[in-house]
Amino acid sequence: MAKKAGLPENDEIARVFARTPRETFLGPPPWRIFASEGEGTLVDDPVLLYQDVLVQIKGEAAINNGQPSLHALCFAALRVEHRETVVHVGAGTGYYTSMLAQLTGREGRVDAYEIESDLAWKAAENLSEMAWVTVHSASGTIGPLPMCDVLYVNAGATDPLDVWLDAVRVDGRLLFPLTPDEGYGGMLLVTRLVEGYAARFLCGAKFVGCAGARDEAMARRLAICFSKGHAGEVRSLRRDRSPDETAWCAGANWWLSKRETPHGT
Repeated sequence: MAKKAGLPENDEIARVFARTPRETFLGPPPWRIFASEGEGTLVDDPVLLYQDVLVQIKGEAAINNGQPSLHALCFAALRVEHRETVVHVGAGTGYYTSMLAQLTGREGRVDAYEIESDLAWKAAENLSEMAWVTVHSASGTIGPLPMCDVLYVNAGATDPLDVWLDAVRVDGRLLFPLTPDEGYGGMLLVTRLVEGYAARFLCGAKFVGCAGARDEAMARRLAICFSKGHAGEVRSLRRDRSPDETAWCAGANWWLSKRETPHGT
């Protein structure tokens, strides 16, 4: 769920949303929708799926179909171009994977990872007509992943995993939710440059945890960092163990800096 996520003015993204039938990816009604935190509401009218709501796809795992405004914002920030290679971690039943595939087109490539085997099977079925999409019933936290131009993660992590950073080509973009265990974290956009990694937060966000990408101690540290504010001042990500006075938050072998120009890798 997004926090203060605005809708981008992007005609191509709007067209992709308009031509992708959400109900196709959700199974038969009734559907449980969430307009805010709570138990949700059961509905059987597909028109209601086209509001800015979450839709449950696996109740016992608290997995939902995602908030459209957040994903629209993320697609705009990722700037997916035709013929690019995309890795999607946490594909669910393939709704947003389908949109990524439309943005990169038939001459591109999409590798989608979903750790929940039943959801991965449904995603493969839903995306079967897109020959340039491969669905992996596997974790997207275990490397190596395919080298890519765009890596989009739809589950909350406490660290920018090495396997993600290593998979992104120069000029490529990684976007993932950096989240504590409770409350809001943020969608962190990381762009790989020749000299390092630029980074900035797009908006606040809450996601179900990403299995294989969470650490309890780091989650507590993130909660403190987000509570202190100033996340909007983050400008780069460093891959070393030597945070300086510009650090906003530091992990085991990475830290986020308020300095604009990254140095080193």
